[in-house]
Amino acid sequence: MVLYMIGLGLWDAKDITLKGLEAVKNSDYVYLENYTSKLGCRITELEKLYGKKIILADRELVESGTDEILDKAKNGNVAFLVIGDPFGATTHTSILLRAEKKGIRAKTIHNASIINAIGITGLELYKFGRTTSIPFDNRNVRSPFEVYEQNQKAGLHTLFLLDLKPGEKRFMTVSEAVSFLIRTGLDKDKLCVGCAGIGSEKPEIRAGKAYELLNASFSLIPQCLVIPARLHFIEEEALGRYR
Repeated sequence: MVLYMIGLGLWDAKDITLKGLEAVKNSDYVYLENYTSKLGCRITELEKLYGKKIILADRELVESGTDEILDKAKNGNVAFLVIGDPFGATTHTSILLRAEKKGIRAKTIHNASIINAIGITGLELYKFGRTTSIPFDNRNVRSPFEVYEQNQKAGLHTLFLLDLKPGEKRFMTVSEAVSFLIRTGLDKDKLCVGCAGIGSEKPEIRAGKAYELLNASFSLIPQCLVIPARLHFIEEEALGRYR
């Protein structure tokens, strides 16, 4: 009996690895974590490829109802699917630790995540500092901007992950994120990189000054924002494609 922690990649049903697909097909129950990100395809497309019924796992189930998932893994194979890589959220690590404490065998199958796929911008991955998130309820929030300031002082790029609530069909946009940062103290002339649909066949990437991205239109979701630190000349050339 196995609990499979499986990364789905970033966009559609075909992004799963062959190893991950094999594990899903061998599972008795298949859960899809459904609150930290969003795929660019319908759940029915996954079910058609996998030949399995998918159980959507919202925040409450993952954070408070973990025992439901783990109890099933005691008597059968359970696949826990995560958009991106399995360990993009601390909660997923908690599930793995609880499974091990219960004596449940767990296997991890990795995949691409926004943390490495953001390299498509041309920014060097090893020059990224701490990643931070911008929440919808941000009236009195300063921590994302403080993370950015710390990264800048260290000469490191900052990746901002934008809030989303799939159940309510709410997805923060690049424009909303930039607006928040400007209100918090970001220079309107600071170079920013807005991204949408990373992992899709036609990701949307736009580089420009912060005030320019306030009115930038992106059609895909989820979206994210990068504020670069000092650029290497290769990074400058790469970003030039998106200005």
